[in-house]
Amino acid sequence: MSNVIATLELRRVVKKFKQGTQSLEVLKGVDLKVNAGEAVALIGQSGAGKSTLLQIAGLLEQPSGGEILFDEKKCSKLADKERTALRRDFIGFVYQYHNLLPDFSALENVMLPQLIAGMPLKTAQERAKWLLSRMKLEKRLKHRPSELSGGEQQRVAIARALANSPKLLLADEPTGNLDPKTADIVFNELVAIVKETGLSALIATHNFELADRMDRKVALQDGKILDLSSVDASMRRKSAQIKNFY
Repeated sequence: MSNVIATLELRRVVKKFKQGTQSLEVLKGVDLKVNAGEAVALIGQSGAGKSTLLQIAGLLEQPSGGEILFDEKKCSKLADKERTALRRDFIGFVYQYHNLLPDFSALENVMLPQLIAGMPLKTAQERAKWLLSRMKLEKRLKHRPSELSGGEQQRVAIARALANSPKLLLADEPTGNLDPKTADIVFNELVAIVKETGLSALIATHNFELADRMDRKVALQDGKILDLSSVDASMRRKSAQIKNFY
């Protein structure tokens, strides 16, 4: 895929945080590409900096150094207005916590991003219904978040992230709150949508069984990315070093 333009590319990305008088370097020159139609699993120990990496990739945080590119366009030094527009039009986010609007139904939660972007009401409604159906929620369209289980709420959040047909999906443990059966359903549909639409996805997960089913696996260790795509899954499970990434 060397000739493919990467949807997302991180070049030598550094992130430092102040801790009193000291500086903590979480990301130490991260290099990563996610190509169109590719689902990449991001794994790593708790506290390794996976969420920080996703926040920077999604233009929610500024890196301390390095460059972020979308379709080869440099983005790390864009003005706030331009960054906001890119997030709205280019990126879909799924967080560990669903953050649904409590006074709106599942259908309305998925329609709202489309309406904000200027989508006609009928078109927004039809796409929201389709996405929720893909998430096996066609019978829960009118239910508010408080009337849904935790797993159902997270599936609505995934549908909402896909509402505006983003080119890039960034997800932080999107199935972390789901039971194994539901996680399997949601993950299969998520990957299918990635393949059907050419969407790119970078998904942080602790579920290595799901990670093994993605196109590629990368690990964040000591502030840098290690590509695990060439490591055989059975060998990786037996390796104490690789196992520590989970």
